[in-house]
Amino acid sequence: FNRRGPREADMVRAILLSCIAATAGAFQLLPVPSPHLLHARGSSSPFAPGMESLKARSVVPSLRSRSACLLRMAEGAKLDKRAERRRIVASENFNRRGFGETKEEVQGMMVEEFTSDMVKELRENKNVIERNNVVIKLAESYGFCWGVERAVAMAYEARSFYKDDKIHITNEIIHNPGVNGRLRDMGYNFVPVKDGVKDFSEVKQGDVVVLPAFGASLEEMQLLDSKGCRIVDTTCPWVSKVWNAVDTHRRKDMTSVIHGKWAHEESIATASMADTYIIVKDMEEAKYVTNYILNGGNKEEFMAKFKNACSSGFDPDRDLKKVGIANQTTMYKEETAAIAKLFERAMLKKYGPENVNVHFMALDTICDATQERQDAINDLLRDPSVDFYLIVGGWDSSNTGHLLEIVHMNGKVGYHIDMAHRIREDGSIEHRETDGTITVTKDFLPKGKLTIGVTSGASTPDRYLQESVERVLMLKALEKDGAIA
Repeated sequence: FNRRGPREADMVRAILLSCIAATAGAFQLLPVPSPHLLHARGSSSPFAPGMESLKARSVVPSLRSRSACLLRMAEGAKLDKRAERRRIVASENFNRRGFGETKEEVQGMMVEEFTSDMVKELRENKNVIERNNVVIKLAESYGFCWGVERAVAMAYEARSFYKDDKIHITNEIIHNPGVNGRLRDMGYNFVPVKDGVKDFSEVKQGDVVVLPAFGASLEEMQLLDSKGCRIVDTTCPWVSKVWNAVDTHRRKDMTSVIHGKWAHEESIATASMADTYIIVKDMEEAKYVTNYILNGGNKEEFMAKFKNACSSGFDPDRDLKKVGIANQTTMYKEETAAIAKLFERAMLKKYGPENVNVHFMALDTICDATQERQDAINDLLRDPSVDFYLIVGGWDSSNTGHLLEIVHMNGKVGYHIDMAHRIREDGSIEHRETDGTITVTKDFLPKGKLTIGVTSGASTPDRYLQESVERVLMLKALEKDGAIA
């Protein structure tokens, strides 16, 4: 694993493998270390201070295309996806450490744009303050997690570092409309989606491309590498941890059972790192799969149910004999743990305790930040004085949606909004339900003194939480003045 460019031995290896493959007559493409890096051996790391060499470096098309592939030795041979990902990461055009030269500037921008005096005051007063006849109680863990803050900072740094270069991002950096809007204002080009497929036609050689916090699929990474793009990878380390778990499953010839949403960017990226996988959304789907493991069933019905959520060529009769559990890091942690137990019990019953470790594996891939925010809202739910819960975060944010689910599962009233303007001057609130529908509730605020519990998803800046609470305070002030009946 080499971040400074391959040595001569790497080049010899690539040439020998190419010759062997040519002799075998099987000409399928497989990426290898970049031969053209040899001329730069001994130069400073592109991630070290003084990155002007990386910024100005041009990529020679013919060398780049050669470095992006070699011939696969046998048709149908499986790509070592972990090795391939490591090869791309080792490229001179790949950066996942940020830009030291712009860090101080970006830190100042983020403090100005995202921090909150109200949240600071709440933290200084044991997470409770009172304003305008409203008691505000803040969950112990809330808002920006470390991985999200890192991703946003790197995106800001990249824009500042590559001031005059065309810069793209393969998806929303995080699931927050305000932050993504800010990147658009900075000149980011969001890769368009046409008929459900990303269109990379406007991404050219030498362009800067940012990978979001959710990660990118291996196929996208290969494409960008082959185009000779300068890649800035903001993938959350917790997502990378899940990819490592999936690779462990692959090496043990196990099918990865991914607890997640098949259309979610993170699950798409994770699935791309597996050889064989199936994605289950919830306990109901997990029970369907484990029932098939134990009792068999209608194969056509099974495949129709999971047609978008399994690997190409998936066969439930063949591919569910050995399974490993992984998850989309933003899923409900207790459900992930319950699904893992469900599969473990199924394998125990089918193969016996002496063989269960051969047929089942579950590594801990639940994100700490997701778990902490879920634990915190559970703690806040124990407070009987709270009249309702306000949850702030992107409507397409999975981790924020699960916070609302927890509130509703406990029989409490909760409203999930993505931005402060969803709380309207007429006393209504536009909010997302747990099933994804957007609805408007009129006169949502109880009259008189009230207590609200507030929290925010891992993709939500503190400033957005403050702005949302301020809208509630504004309505209560208008109520006091008689402006709202």
